[in-house]
Amino acid sequence: MTISPSDVATRVDLALHGVRVDAPVARRKGAGPSDDGHVVIDGRNATLPMNPESPYAVREGRVFKGGLDLGLSVEPVRRPRFYDLVTADGVPYDKIALLHGRDVLATTVVQTCIRYVEPDRCRFCSIEESLKAGATIAAKTPAQLAEVAEAAVRLDGVRQMVMTTGTTHAPDRGARPLVRCVRAVLEKVPGLPIQVQIEPPRDLSVIRELHEAGATAIGIHVESLDDDVRRRWMPGKSTVPMCEYEIAWDEAVRVFGRNRVSTYLLVGMGEDPDELVAGAGRLIDRGVYPFVVPMRPMVGTLAHR
Repeated sequence: MTISPSDVATRVDLALHGVRVDAPVARRKGAGPSDDGHVVIDGRNATLPMNPESPYAVREGRVFKGGLDLGLSVEPVRRPRFYDLVTADGVPYDKIALLHGRDVLATTVVQTCIRYVEPDRCRFCSIEESLKAGATIAAKTPAQLAEVAEAAVRLDGVRQMVMTTGTTHAPDRGARPLVRCVRAVLEKVPGLPIQVQIEPPRDLSVIRELHEAGATAIGIHVESLDDDVRRRWMPGKSTVPMCEYEIAWDEAVRVFGRNRVSTYLLVGMGEDPDELVAGAGRLIDRGVYPFVVPMRPMVGTLAHR
């Protein structure tokens, strides 16, 4: 699929300014940096801010700026059918995992983090807010995740899964429970691609364990390559030195392969744009795919106050 320069410019504007649209599937809380609605743009998943002040609006499945049709089709992701189900042990499915985009199932396996005390907390993170609100449960079992994944694939056409987790004090920093969860899901849904997301583990052997369990990709998210930005925005997480990320990335590339390892780079935290671009280039050379994401604080984060 070829995208014209004008389409690229429009897509960037949509990511920055958002769009006026009703999106039934949205991300309001969690560990990530963006508060977005989930839509499909020209057949591809996208997350956009739902902004009532945006100059862009969706009408009859098209993007308009004023009266001008910009040539992009947009379809809000529909509420999935698996949200209406309850697990065998009585937990609503949407407290176990959520739909991201039209075909990605996402879960936070452990919904607590050792860095969530306010002095240590990442300023863009609200991982425990959904737990406090009763929208999720503290820890998802392998059996629960397998049950939900099977239903999401069968009922809603889910094609891949993402598992992330809060950080723990263990040497694996919370990664090892994901090994059991990946195995359980793949026993129920063989062949489902699963990405796992972890902090750099002190015990690097867990990276191979995740791969051997069947994970197909791994995210080790640094958020910023600028140590000053890291200290301001991620006071607890920034105590993990950059060299540990580099060691973990290199091991993950060795185990998973090039471009099956990724990291987030957030835009909007005071970073130098040229340094960010140069750093992204170094990550690419390393075999690590940099996801460059605009930081839009969610309700409940320190950055939103």
